[in-house]
Amino acid sequence: MTTRIYVPRDAAALSVGANAVAESFRREAEARGLSVEIVRNGSRGMFWLEPLVEVETAQGRVGYGPVAARDVPALLDAGMLEGGAHALSLGVIEQLDWMKRQQRLTFARIGVIDPLSLSDYCARDGLKGLKKALTLTREDVVDQVLKSGLRGRGGAGFPAGIKWKTVQGATADRKYVVCNADEGDSGTFADRMVFEGDPFMLIEGMAIAAYAVGATKGFIYLRSEYPHAADVMGQAIRLAEQAGFIGPDAFGRGKAFDLELRIGAGAYICGEETSLLESLEGKRALVRAKPPLPALSGLFGKPTLINNVLTLAAIPYILAEGAQAYADYGMGRSRGTLPVQLGGNVAHGGLIELAFGISLREVIEGFGGGTASGRPIRAVQVGGPLGAYLTERELDLPMDYETLAANHAMLGHGGIVVFDDSVDMAKMARFAFHFCAKESCGKCTPCRIGAVRGEETIDKIIAGRNVEANLALVRDLCDVMTAGSLCAHGGLTPMPVMSAIERFPEDFVPAERKTAAE
Repeated sequence: MTTRIYVPRDAAALSVGANAVAESFRREAEARGLSVEIVRNGSRGMFWLEPLVEVETAQGRVGYGPVAARDVPALLDAGMLEGGAHALSLGVIEQLDWMKRQQRLTFARIGVIDPLSLSDYCARDGLKGLKKALTLTREDVVDQVLKSGLRGRGGAGFPAGIKWKTVQGATADRKYVVCNADEGDSGTFADRMVFEGDPFMLIEGMAIAAYAVGATKGFIYLRSEYPHAADVMGQAIRLAEQAGFIGPDAFGRGKAFDLELRIGAGAYICGEETSLLESLEGKRALVRAKPPLPALSGLFGKPTLINNVLTLAAIPYILAEGAQAYADYGMGRSRGTLPVQLGGNVAHGGLIELAFGISLREVIEGFGGGTASGRPIRAVQVGGPLGAYLTERELDLPMDYETLAANHAMLGHGGIVVFDDSVDMAKMARFAFHFCAKESCGKCTPCRIGAVRGEETIDKIIAGRNVEANLALVRDLCDVMTAGSLCAHGGLTPMPVMSAIERFPEDFVPAERKTAAE
């Protein structure tokens, strides 16, 4: 009998030696005459346990981690293939409290299946959503997305169904579906995990979207920093074409949906949809003025549906199980689940999928185990490098779009970065301006010039020069950037800056900075 051993191929696991672990298992099994199959799965999201090795046993998938290549002989000696006890043993993975407390809809298969096995995918409800969609009218598919309450997971939180309805209603000889996979926010990695752990789910979501809006061509725009993700997705697209659920007869005889993977060149601004479109067209990635909206005049001037990876990845579940099944999760106008990405100074960083409404404290302390340093939490940034900094007192806020917006913060792509009490918030405010200046496309003056002047002014404040006057200048500058920037890159940069100034004013007072340094 052949025993399956799962060793992740996820980039997080590879970075800590997963390939060496897989090779060690191969060599040892061959030397011992053991019949094993080594499956390279995605990551479960428990990054502090990577490489997390799992073995199929009678009691379920038993995990061991973190495993180094040198641990393999002792694990096999301890009867690992039968789930034997060892210092690295974690028990049945599905029964771990960290896993049981989640609501995994989008990430149900990730870390479980071989990402390039269509049989594994279909055995766990893969293609169920697409098959259901093809029995419905295009209007009914869009209606399901509307009723689910799904909102764009890329940052703005715009209702996905409204976007779909707009593209569907547009008249043109050709339409496009574009997946924005330019995941550039600090502390985010969910898109990468989808690519490396369940690529067929994204392809299925894009195929459903194409059918619903009448598109015949799709593009996935992936950031260049994700070579492993690009390799897996490239293989998955070819396998999907061979299986026929994308290609010339995707939706019936002669009804095509072709899909192409494009790799970006590392520009953060390409996370903005119109800049991404410019890059896809082979141009310099400059933000376009709106209107016209991409839904009416997007790629090559044609109606284009642009959604983030996590938005499209939620679609197969919604169509397979129905809009209400998805909408039953969450709270208020924030329906469904959110893949939360927890990083920074935290003991247990990783990916946690939860229904909207859980508090930041439960995520950071309940799942994350507090800071890795053991020092008190001082600040938490939610929503990427342009998200607000929140204080420890605000950790009981529920994670939903409206609550965070009411507290001058944003959910963004679901990234959370934790800082302990050693952080200097004046330097973090400076970093926000610095980041904006470096990553600006340069098209509009408030962003291009404002970020540079902002960084210079924060430097003067840190040096103790005309502090009150320069703080007033920063506030005025932030008003101009918020109101006058062409896109959210410049428009949101004031959020981390002003949240640092308003929530941590003591870090901007020279005397107090000196005392803190001493």
